[in-house]
Amino acid sequence: MKTRMQPIDNLWSKLPRVVRDLGAACGKQVTLNMVGKETELDRTLLEAVKDPLTHLVRNAVDHGLESPEQRAAAGKPAEGVLTLRAYHQGGQVVVEVGDDGSGIDPDKIAAKAVERGLRTSAQIAQMAPADILQLIFVPGFSTAAAVTNVSGRGVGMDVVRTNIEAIGGTIEVESVVGRGTSCRLRIPLTLAIVPALTVECAGDRYAIPQVSLLELVSLDADRATGAIEDVNGAAVYRLRGSLLPLVHLADVLGVESERSDGHVLIAVLQADGKRFGLVIDRVLSTEEIVVKPLGSQLKALGTYSGATILGDGRVALILDAQALARRVLNPDALEQTDSEESDALLAVSENLRMLVAGIGGGRRVAIPLSSVTRLENLAASAVESVGTREVIQYRGGILPVVRLNRYLGSVSDREDDELVVVVYSVGDRSAAIVVDEIVDIVDEDTEFHDEVTDHGLLGSTLVRDRIVEVLDVRAAILSADPNFYAATELRDAELQETM
Repeated sequence: MKTRMQPIDNLWSKLPRVVRDLGAACGKQVTLNMVGKETELDRTLLEAVKDPLTHLVRNAVDHGLESPEQRAAAGKPAEGVLTLRAYHQGGQVVVEVGDDGSGIDPDKIAAKAVERGLRTSAQIAQMAPADILQLIFVPGFSTAAAVTNVSGRGVGMDVVRTNIEAIGGTIEVESVVGRGTSCRLRIPLTLAIVPALTVECAGDRYAIPQVSLLELVSLDADRATGAIEDVNGAAVYRLRGSLLPLVHLADVLGVESERSDGHVLIAVLQADGKRFGLVIDRVLSTEEIVVKPLGSQLKALGTYSGATILGDGRVALILDAQALARRVLNPDALEQTDSEESDALLAVSENLRMLVAGIGGGRRVAIPLSSVTRLENLAASAVESVGTREVIQYRGGILPVVRLNRYLGSVSDREDDELVVVVYSVGDRSAAIVVDEIVDIVDEDTEFHDEVTDHGLLGSTLVRDRIVEVLDVRAAILSADPNFYAATELRDAELQETM
């Protein structure tokens, strides 16, 4: 294994010339910084990552960095900075390509996606900025105004992701308009040996790479009956307040599950930054496996990334989490995974447990009780400002504030030094929803109506012969903090990598 490991500088040594030549061709001044040259990687992976990394560097110089005149107009140094950084994290090698250029504008990406028919305007409206950035990986997607020798053909980023995923890695993009863009590659140390979870389905053994595995959830027959819900024909499980789409491995493989006692085992996997649950029959063990390549017949199925021979001589196929997510899951279901509540779930639910709050002007708003963590009375003076947004210090954290009366266009009747706050939490993040008063908690059959909606609302319902508006909590939170859900997802991923 040690003889196979080589420093990444063997690959990076060719990039200064690429950057210099491309900068001259584009009329740009570029400084290249390289951090972590000594980071070691399997020589096979070095060769596999060479083309994707070169493409990202060329993209950063051509698309990311501005011309000296544009940088001067923006108050930046005329010379742009391109940074390559490599380090070990969570059993993987992380390679970052960052620039201090103009960044990627999510609005431009969204407009181009709608123009090309990749997404509808309604779908774009429900997507967080971080999710919109992922559209650059769609085949054929390009925002270049003209085709040049460097870019504009609409091929590139989709090929980069395909090549990175082919070696068991992932790619993430972060961007701040006006400040720059960072592409982060996460690739395994080696393709030869990987830690994996061995599971069983219909009597056969399969391996799940631990880099894709977040946790295991076991539900007994009684809990499984009420915990697994149906949303638009798809099975979902509410895991700590977030909807987790479920995929039955037996259904994917076209076999009969041997589990008949009602007990449900869920392997929570992460693919393309989204989570889903894979329902399996049994969990056997965790072990390091030697990866063997697949023949062309099995590789063409797209469900497996390789095979291994276990200690007892039996063969186990290695499941490809990314391929499973894309082949089996409805994209709309994936988009709902990190939402505290789902619009679809509200629309089909016959029994809405709700907190009813007054927001002034005689208006009452229903907030799904699953979204409510605590109710607090806080001093009005506790509200502070960060830029143009209001925040509150609460239990050692900083919470974005949503004043429902302003958000929904109502006039508050409350003239008090105290604020009535509904604390909403997802993952380790919280937000403060300010209302006039808490009217009631309703735990009875109500009929949901989505025929008439308005800004920030999912619809309405009748509570004790009064019309109550049902709040779109996700949209309200995003109005106060557009990165609320993206930051939660990023921290979950980072936490998992350190475990």
